[in-house]
Formats: sequence, C-alpha cells, structure tokens
Amino acid sequence: LDSVSDRDHVVELMHVASLSMTHLSRFAEDLIFYNTGEAGFVELSDAVTSGSSLMPQKKNPDALELIRGKTGRVVGAQMGMLMSLKALPLAYNKDMQEDKEGLFDALDTWHDCLDMAALVLIDLKVNGERTMAAAQGGYANATELADYLVAKGIPFREAHHIVGETVVFAISVGKPLEELTIGEFQRFSPVIEFDVYPNLELEATLAKRVAKGGVAREQVEAALTAAETWLAKRTG
Repeated sequence: LDSVSDRDHVVELMHVASLSMTHLSRFAEDLIFYNTGEAGFVELSDAVTSGSSLMPQKKNPDALELIRGKTGRVVGAQMGMLMSLKALPLAYNKDMQEDKEGLFDALDTWHDCLDMAALVLIDLKVNGERTMAAAQGGYANATELADYLVAKGIPFREAHHIVGETVVFAISVGKPLEELTIGEFQRFSPVIEFDVYPNLELEATLAKRVAKGGVAREQVEAALTAAETWLAKRTG
C-alpha cells in the first residue's frame, strides 16, 4: 500500500530542481543588474542578448530574464504535484498520473537553464575599472580603521564611535577615508598616524580576511580549486 501510494521521490527531485532554479534566478538577477548602464560591471555577449526594437544600442539580457522567469514554472510544477497528493487516501489513485507532465517539464526546464547559465559565463566581460571603483566606494574600509584603532589599544566600543564620526566627516567633505589627511584623522583620535594608510587600501582589506571562506586571494583560489576538483570527480 505504501509503495504504490508514494510519490515522495518525485516531489524530492522536483524540490532539488526548484531550489537550484531559485539560486539560478538570483544569479540571473545579479548579472542583469551588473549589466545595466547604471552599474556597468559586466557586458554580456551577443549570444545571450538581443537588440532592442527601439534602441539599437541596447542589449537586452534575454537569457538571464528567461532563467529568472522560468523559475516560477519549475516551482509551480512542484507545488502542483504537492496539491495532487494532498488528502489522497491510500493507496494508488489515478490522480497520481499527474506526476509525469510536471516532473518531465520541470527537469527539462531546469537542465536547459543550467546550460544557458553556463553559456552566459563563457564570454562574459568584466569591467575591472568600474568594479574596482564600486568596491572602493561606500566606506567599506571603515572596519579596517576600527581594527587599526583597536590594535593601537583603543577598546572596540570607543573605536566604533570614532570611526562613525570620521565617516560622517568624510561624507561631509566628499572624500573616501583613504584620502583624509592625518590632520583630519587626528581630529577624531590622536593615535592615528601615517601607518593607517596601508590598512585602508582595498587589497590590504581583502588580504586580511584569511579565515576559511574569507575573501583573501588565497582563500578564493582555494575555494575555486576545491569546486573544480569536486566537479571533475562528479563528471568523470
């Protein structure tokens, strides 16, 4: 009775497809934004975009928009399967033949979207200058200034307050932290000296994050190597 009334394997496989599509949708949304004129972080290849019917200079991110849109189709198939199973009595019921159409369509859609996502990345161009400028904005190195103050013997609570005031001042004068003069820094703490500047550089900020999963170059390279090794084993 249990074996013929069970479709858990179908629901679980559709759940894997739905979860994967949810991540693909987020991936697609990020690249759609990065490709906009406002961001300008990346440029998608002609193979995965189309021209606008009105604006010839515009490249529409068709492949990514379709991945994002088809996520609802896959998730909807899973929800449809669950609703078909809801309140069914034991054991086999003809309702269960509804598992085929949704499952096959969900898997075909999922696999097509995985292939399309890979195609998007093949000729993706990254605007290094634009991404570097964005990474250096927003006072992301404020935490480094706080760590610098703590290393000088200032309690973190006080360092946090000092950095907050310093950032407010930097915003008011339209400067990033690394462009403030020593005189401007010392308005907020006399312990800040010229050795603060190397700590505020972007590369130095990243290099300090050496814990596993951190953003230091060696950690990123280790994560990529681990992913490639895992993938090679899976694909034979």
